[in-house]
Amino acid sequence: MNNLLDELLKPIWHAFTALDLDKSGKVSKSQLKVLSHNLCTVMRIPHDPVALEEHFKHDDQGPVSTQGYMPYLNKFILDKVQDNFDRQDFNRMCWTLCARKNLNRTHLLISDEDAFKIWCIFNFLSEEKYPLAIVTEEIEYFLRKLTEAMGGSWVEERFEDYKLELSIKQQSLSAWELITLVGRGTFSKGMDRQTLSMGITEVFHELILDVFKQGYMMKKGHKRKNWTERWFLLRPDSISYYVSEDLAEKKGDILLDGNCCVESLPDKEGKKCLFYVKCSDKSYEINASDKKRKQEWIQAIQMCLSLLQLGRTVPHRESLQKRRDLRQKQQAEQEELELRMRELQTANENKQHQLEAMRKKLEEAATNAAEEERIRLQTQTEQQDRYRMDLEREKMVRQEMEEQVAQKSSELEQYLQRVHELEDMYHRLEDALEDEKRARQDEETVRRLQARLLEEEAVKRAELEQIHLHQQRAISETEVEKQELRKEGTAKENALQAAMLQLEQLEKERQGALEQYQEVVQKLEDAANNTRTWKHKVAHHEGLVRLVQPGSKGPQKITNWGPAAFTEAELSLRKKDWQERKSQPAENQ
Repeated sequence: MNNLLDELLKPIWHAFTALDLDKSGKVSKSQLKVLSHNLCTVMRIPHDPVALEEHFKHDDQGPVSTQGYMPYLNKFILDKVQDNFDRQDFNRMCWTLCARKNLNRTHLLISDEDAFKIWCIFNFLSEEKYPLAIVTEEIEYFLRKLTEAMGGSWVEERFEDYKLELSIKQQSLSAWELITLVGRGTFSKGMDRQTLSMGITEVFHELILDVFKQGYMMKKGHKRKNWTERWFLLRPDSISYYVSEDLAEKKGDILLDGNCCVESLPDKEGKKCLFYVKCSDKSYEINASDKKRKQEWIQAIQMCLSLLQLGRTVPHRESLQKRRDLRQKQQAEQEELELRMRELQTANENKQHQLEAMRKKLEEAATNAAEEERIRLQTQTEQQDRYRMDLEREKMVRQEMEEQVAQKSSELEQYLQRVHELEDMYHRLEDALEDEKRARQDEETVRRLQARLLEEEAVKRAELEQIHLHQQRAISETEVEKQELRKEGTAKENALQAAMLQLEQLEKERQGALEQYQEVVQKLEDAANNTRTWKHKVAHHEGLVRLVQPGSKGPQKITNWGPAAFTEAELSLRKKDWQERKSQPAENQ
């Protein structure tokens, strides 16, 4: 509400000053009655015709000043204002009162309607101080907006020259000076009147009517589902659409809130560049002229929805307030700086008086200073001699330190070389240990192979013994069966010979496995010797490394049940005994 009252006071101030014909700062009560009646009419406030007389009944000194009119204005009009009236009607009423007196139409390239729009923009951008004026920064902001709306390029040098000229005369412009500046085409050279008028209208829509975007698009009807071209106006809380851009006939509004959304649609029904606005009650399908305009409209609507969700005002009003706050801050800093400058100037004058007094004291102390200077020079000479001797001693100490540093550097290099050698030996020792590990794995593999061969040999020997027992039992049976047994014996003898051949083959395989095992054992011993050699080298080099050495290995004993059961000699005796027992039944037959 405070912002609304601030916006209303500016047009009222224009109207009040327009009634001050002799520029005395006062207006007659009859004119104030007319002004008050018009204000109440356009702002839809009940008007009390006798309130003004009652308010000023004790003041019979004639016309009323703005300071005298403000209490009545606040009490009987502004305090009763509700945001339910057309602000443009209010602005036009105040414009009508002040334009007849102040607007100079000579050499203007714009219409009265465009001048009214510039006047409204002035009230929006002007400072909240009276008499109203627009500062240089806001003039540049408005002219930049106008140039962009006309499709031109901003010439910084031209405005800098104008700003320099403006700073020589004054730092701001009144509403009528701003209208003259724009209306005479100072910053719109090369543009025709229509382009200038369209640019003023676009800036007016954006800053005063809060229109973010406007333009022609196709809208799909809800009942007949036909597509009709409409002129759309996007405001912070609504999208209005009209029959044409003159805004004479409004066809409807799309009310926006935080629950609305806008999304793109795929091409359909022969229409491209489609999007829709989804609200809580219904959705609206819209067709833009091209992809660029479609994207611009979607982004603009999304920005409005984001502002509604965050509860923020329109961006240009926020930026205006920020610029005003910044100017106020800079003005406060400038005033503080001026105050400090005055304080510094006063302090400087005091310092000048103090320096004058000190100069006199210095002149009196000049003689004493000369004597002190002589003593100081003498003392300085003595100190220089002493410092020279100290410097020579420091040079000698430094040379000794440099020699020590060089010696330490040499020792460090030797130590680092020994460290590198030790690291190399450690790497070689790790390689040797890895070879030993692989040799042990090979040994284990061969050992498992021998065990498997011995198991197979034991199985075959058991089969041969069973065959031999069957032969012995067959011989002790009757003569009738002897012939059959001889045949079976012949067959079994053949089987026995085949088994003997297999046994010999297994013996050969076992001998081959034994040779492989001996080779692995030899490799293992070589690896162990290599490991012991490197261990001795490392222990000799550092004297710190003590590694566990592998123990010596005796002759390996292997049987069909695994290692460490019989020696090779015992196996040979067993084999010989078995062959003798096998030959005895054959002799008996």
